[in-house]
Amino acid sequence: MKELVTHIIKSLVDNPDKIEVIEINGEKSLILEVKVAEEDRGKVIGKEGRIIKSIRTIVSSAAAKIDKRTSVELIE
Repeated sequence: MKELVTHIIKSLVDNPDKIEVIEINGEKSLILEVKVAEEDRGKVIGKEGRIIKSIRTIVSSAAAKIDKRTSVELIE
């Protein structure tokens, strides 16, 4: 999942080298914490949060195959 999120976000931002994705694995859940450059936060969030919602939907669909719940969080 980490590679999927990294690939999607790299295609959105201007500073792909400043992306950091931390994967926290639980028994039935997976949390992905995403850090990007301050000037790229708006590009990842999108208007009214549409882009980050879409990323969460894609990751949830992919995680359903491995029977896990996911959460994608954009942190500072």
